[in-house]
Amino acid sequence: MSATPVLQVEGLKKHFPVTKGLLWKTVVGHVQAVDGIDFSIAQGETLALVGESGCGKTTTAKLVLRLERPSGGRVLADGKDVHALAGSGLKDYRTTVQAVFQDPWSSLSPRMRVRDIVAEPLVCNQRVSTEELKERVNEALACVGLRPQQANLYPHEFSGGQRQRIAVASALVSKPKLIILDEPVSALDVSIRAQIMNLLVDLQKQYNVSYLLIAHHLSTTRYMAHEVAVMYLGRIVEKAPSRELFARPLHPYTKAVFSAALPAHPDDTREEIILSGEVPSPINPPAGCRFHPRCPQARDECARIAPVEKEITAGHTVACHLY
Repeated sequence: MSATPVLQVEGLKKHFPVTKGLLWKTVVGHVQAVDGIDFSIAQGETLALVGESGCGKTTTAKLVLRLERPSGGRVLADGKDVHALAGSGLKDYRTTVQAVFQDPWSSLSPRMRVRDIVAEPLVCNQRVSTEELKERVNEALACVGLRPQQANLYPHEFSGGQRQRIAVASALVSKPKLIILDEPVSALDVSIRAQIMNLLVDLQKQYNVSYLLIAHHLSTTRYMAHEVAVMYLGRIVEKAPSRELFARPLHPYTKAVFSAALPAHPDDTREEIILSGEVPSPINPPAGCRFHPRCPQARDECARIAPVEKEITAGHTVACHLY
């Protein structure tokens, strides 16, 4: 494990302004999409961000990819502030951090041949000869199980699983240190998901690349992630090594999420936890612990005091007044 994490996020915030009026817009509030989160990813490891839709997972990925500017906090790659990079430093960052998005039907340009799609990260960020470019593209395609001859085809000539393989090849071609996987298998048929997950795990072992996995399928998370961070309403409520978290979830929200998932075996029995109410608005989140209006174990202090993250066992932290 390297001394400096591949990616380190410190106190990261993203608040989107809410405005009213057409000609003279006034800010009437802020959507607190991400509100002060911390995590790090070591070389060759996978961190999964899990939680309900709207909890801030994809916004976090966009902040890491520089598609959004943070309202506060920092994103550090190899110790350098990502949002302060410019010139050659920014080109290096664009080379070492790549992304694979959820929908292979819309993430690939229908007007570009596969060879141009796969080559794009190299063409934009590095100076390579025509011969080396062709060699790197063929190597990337071979790594994901596609033939070099298929480089001349267009995306519509492939199935959904093959398109996602093309997206993975494009992410791999620049030999990145980190790949953001934003729901990489959720748009695929169930029969294809296992193939793509196995491919990603094998590629990680082969290239020692790190993954930031955005997911809501717990089975995907359990299979691929070394560490899991559970998000609720813009904050991380629990973080632990994957095996530890699935064996012993601590936060009431994590327990509720796990109880709602399908069991690994039909005969498995588990405690059913039904949460009351709806997820509060991120424009006006509850005071104290953001989960307290729905928490079956809420105390008086939960409504007044925001819980701080505490380490319960080695690497297992939870933000909850119960601990």
